[in-house]
Amino acid sequence: MDAQSRGRADEIDPADQWVLNPQTGNYELRLDQSSAQSSAAPSTGGRSKPPSDRGGRSASRTPGPRTAEGRRSGGGRKTATPGREVPPQRSRRSVDASGGAEAAAGRRKRKQQKSGKKKALMWTGGVLAFAVVAGGAGVYLVYSKLDGNLNTIDVKGAGSGGFKKDQAVNILVIGTDKRTGAGNQSYGDRNSPGHADTTILFHVSKDRTNATALSIPRDLITDIPACETKTADGTKTIPGTNRTRFNESLGQSERDPGCTMRTVKELTGIEVDHFMMADFNAVKTLSTAVGGVEVCLGKDIDDKKSKLKLPAGKHVLQGEDALAFVRTRHSVGHGGDLSRIEIQQQFLGSMIRKMKSGDTLTSPTKMWDLANAATKALTVDTGIGSIKKLQDLGMELAKVNPKNITFATIPVLDNTDGATVVLDESKARPLFAMIQSDTSLTEVEQKEKEAKQKQQELLKGPRAAAGDVRVKVFNGSGTQGAAGTTLDWLQNQKRVLKSSNEGNAPQKLPKTTLEYAPNQADQARTLADLMGLPATALKQGTTDAQGLEAMTLTLGADFKGAGVPVSGPAKTPDGVQKVEADKQVCAK
Repeated sequence: MDAQSRGRADEIDPADQWVLNPQTGNYELRLDQSSAQSSAAPSTGGRSKPPSDRGGRSASRTPGPRTAEGRRSGGGRKTATPGREVPPQRSRRSVDASGGAEAAAGRRKRKQQKSGKKKALMWTGGVLAFAVVAGGAGVYLVYSKLDGNLNTIDVKGAGSGGFKKDQAVNILVIGTDKRTGAGNQSYGDRNSPGHADTTILFHVSKDRTNATALSIPRDLITDIPACETKTADGTKTIPGTNRTRFNESLGQSERDPGCTMRTVKELTGIEVDHFMMADFNAVKTLSTAVGGVEVCLGKDIDDKKSKLKLPAGKHVLQGEDALAFVRTRHSVGHGGDLSRIEIQQQFLGSMIRKMKSGDTLTSPTKMWDLANAATKALTVDTGIGSIKKLQDLGMELAKVNPKNITFATIPVLDNTDGATVVLDESKARPLFAMIQSDTSLTEVEQKEKEAKQKQQELLKGPRAAAGDVRVKVFNGSGTQGAAGTTLDWLQNQKRVLKSSNEGNAPQKLPKTTLEYAPNQADQARTLADLMGLPATALKQGTTDAQGLEAMTLTLGADFKGAGVPVSGPAKTPDGVQKVEADKQVCAK
C-alpha cells in the first residue's frame, strides 16, 4: 500500500509520513504501518510531525491535488534509508493530560522546530532567489518525481559553462507570455510563440552575502545578436536584429532563451551562467503552494485589463488573483511597463519572505507542494537540468539574507515614439559596472567610505588642468580597440588633448595601472578623477620626469569601457529605482 492510500485508510494525513530522524537530522518517509498507528507511550527520541502542520489540517487543506500527486508518485517512494533506525512516529491522538507531559511536549516542539528549519532550508535550496526558482532543490526521496517535472533546453554555449562555488553567480530568470497552461488562454499574446515578457538578471555575490535582482524592461530598444539554436531540423543560426525591443530576444524568429542570454551579455557586459524560464502558471501555482503572498496597495485598484479589483490595504493573494496582481500596470504608477516591474518586485520580495518564514520551512507538506509546483513551472538550461544540480545551486543561493537582496531596474529614458524606452547610459553603465565588480547595492556605504579614505590619502594635493595632462595609453585589456575608444573619450569629452594611443601593451594585465613620476602627481590625480581609477591603480616612480615626458596608462582586464570607473562605483548612481527584498512597499 502506498503512502497516500495508507494515509486515507488510517485517517492520517500523508504529510505525517515524513518523520524527523534525530540521529541524522533528516526528515525521512515512514511507511511502517504498525509504527505509525502506534499510540504507545513515547520512546526515547520519538518525535511527531512539526507543529506547523498540525491542528486544523482536515478543515483547511484541499486534498484533491495532493491526492492526485500522491497516486502518481506514491509507487516510487521508498521506506526509510536502509541501515538507519527511525524512531516510531507518535500518534497525534496519544495525549497525556498531565502537566508534566504537556511541558515535555512543549520542550519537544521547540527542539524539533530548530532541526526542521535547518533541514527545510536544505530542501528548498534557499528559495533559489525568488518565486520561479523556489523549492527547486527538492525533497530527498522523490528526486525521480521532481526530475520528471523539469523541462530543459540546450542553449548552445550561451552561458558561462556553469556556475562555480567560489565565484559570483548570474542567473537569468525569464517570464514568457506564451499562453501555455490551463486557464491561460486569455492572457498574453494570442497565437504567439511568446516573448521575454519579464526578465530579471539575478546576481549573487562571490561571498554569498548579497544579491541584486536587476529587471530589464521588455520595451527597451537594444541590439539582439545572432545566436545558435537547436530546432527540430537541427542546429540553426538566427540572424541578429538591431534597434528592436528587448522582449523579441525570445520566441520571435525561433529564438530560444540562449538568445536572450546573449542579448543580456551584449547589453550589460555581464556573462550569464544559467537561465530559468516560467510561464503564467508559475505565479499561480507557487503562490498557492505557500498559502498566499501578502501584498500592499496604497490605493483602490480596479484594472480592467488584468481584472484586478481590490481596495487599498494589505491582501494575501494566490492563484489567479496573484497573477492579476503581477500583470497590473494601467492602474498603478505611470500606467506603463516600468510601473508593472515595480509591483512585480514587491510581489517577489514578499514571496521570498514567505518562503523563508518558519511557517513554510518547518512544514514538510508545504515544502513538497512548493518543490513540486516549482519544478513543474520551470524550464532550465541543461547545465542545471536535474534536481541534484538545482540543489547544488540552491544551496549557494540559500546563504543570502533577504535584507541583502536588492531589486533594481535598468535606468532608461523615454524614446521619441512614446511606446519604447532607451538606455540611460549615464546611470546604466555605472550600475552594470557595480554588478561586474561584484559591488553590493545594499552594503555600499562602508565600501564608499573606505574607498574615499584611500583616495583622499593618496590623492591629496593639487590637480592639473585637463589640458596639461600628458598620458600615453596602452591596451593590455584583451579587448580590441580599448585604447582607441579611451583616447577618443579623453580628447573629445574630457579635453585631455596631450594624450596618445600607443596600441597594445607588451603583455596583458589583470588590472589597469597609471605610472607617473613624482613631479607628475598633479596630472595623475586629475586623470584618476576623470577615469575613476582606484588608489591601487596609481604607481608612482622614484625619479622626476624630464621635459615633455608623459605618464603611462595601461588598460587591464578590469577595463569596462571609456568613462566607466575601473573599480566599479562604490555608490549606486542617483535615480536608480531599487528596493530591498525584506521591505514591504505599497503599490500606488
